[in-house]
Amino acid sequence: MKPTTIRKRMLYTASKHLLSKQLGSHLAKDLKEKYHCTSIRVTEGDSVKVLRGEFKGIEGKVTRVSTEKRGIAIEGIKREKLKGGNVDIYIHPSNVVITSLNLEDKWRQNRLAGQKTKTPKPVITPEPKVVKPKEAKPQEVKPKEQKEATKEKTKDTKMTDKKDKSQTEKPKGNK
Repeated sequence: MKPTTIRKRMLYTASKHLLSKQLGSHLAKDLKEKYHCTSIRVTEGDSVKVLRGEFKGIEGKVTRVSTEKRGIAIEGIKREKLKGGNVDIYIHPSNVVITSLNLEDKWRQNRLAGQKTKTPKPVITPEPKVVKPKEAKPQEVKPKEQKEATKEKTKDTKMTDKKDKSQTEKPKGNK
């Protein structure tokens, strides 16, 4: 198989996190010097300048990043539909240069500063247990004594039932 065919197949079958990594773009010269990196993933709110294609030279803010369409929608770039209305045109991030960054995200700030990007796990401090004084309860009969008492009651009731049955039954005999 040709290498281009293999590459296209890899792009087509790539998972979402790999597609997300492919949405990176080069930084402008001043940003390269400031952050000491050449490229970064494009996010909403970044200002970009288009370098190639039909819309070459247009600058604007990124309004939307689409991993499915593998492109970014820029503020001033739209196309009219036949039935009326405007539609965003998605441009591949490799055809643009980032001129200013959106630094609202702390994770992104730390990444650009060269610090750890992992967020620390929240520390759970155990709350001190409050010991409540036990209330005085009336003394109850112990379970062993209760069992013995119930056994005696059942024996008494069985005996009385037998006596009642024998008294109520009439002897069977001739009339």
